[in-house]
Amino acid sequence: MLWGVAFFGSIYLTFGAINWLLTHKLLPALGIGRRLDPRPVRPEQLRREIGQSAVSVAVFGLGMVFPWGFLQLGWARLDGAAGGLQIALEILALAVWNDVHFWLNHRLLHTRLLRRFHGPHHRSTVTTPFATYSFHPLEALLLGNVILPPMLVHDFSFWALASVPLFSLFFNNVGHSNYDFFPAVSYNHWFAASRRHHLHHACHSGNYGFQFTFMDRLFRTRIAADAAEPQLRAYREKEKSHGAPA
Repeated sequence: MLWGVAFFGSIYLTFGAINWLLTHKLLPALGIGRRLDPRPVRPEQLRREIGQSAVSVAVFGLGMVFPWGFLQLGWARLDGAAGGLQIALEILALAVWNDVHFWLNHRLLHTRLLRRFHGPHHRSTVTTPFATYSFHPLEALLLGNVILPPMLVHDFSFWALASVPLFSLFFNNVGHSNYDFFPAVSYNHWFAASRRHHLHHACHSGNYGFQFTFMDRLFRTRIAADAAEPQLRAYREKEKSHGAPA
């Protein structure tokens, strides 16, 4: 469990710092991509996000007792003989499952029953990379159990299971970056995930998916690409009236 806390904490800080450097310094200087929401982020937001994320890191790390317990009880096993192709296919299957799992839990968190537990995450209307783990502990518990159901039905390799928090955090970090890395691609493209999640935070509904779009397409929960334009236009006009650049 202590190793789990150290692992989740290190990848959260590393991915967040790299993303912040890229989206606030390097990419704008190179003229690559664009910021999505021009509204400022207050310093207290970053402190709150990092504080809430520290609790989530503890939940994720301590929660490693559950997959470990599955292995100890014989409910699950690791396949130590898995070859490269099998590992690649397992990672692909887990990536798809991760999106299904995220959509189901995220949609549940937007119901009247659990909405109040999702509220702390949505305090970040303008997202940052450090909002990635900024959850209520209950939300962290729901999202952190993603590998448990698959472990009960298949003997995965260690490397496939270990990849889940890595690609999950990477996709989540990109989604919360408030930066459009590929402005040329369509809103429907996998590479437009940051645009879609930016709209989820700006509009507080719809776009419940993770990196892919198939769950929102299936359940018709997609947000229109211009849904946040009225509030962004209002901000730009307000800034213009005060003589500040938008």
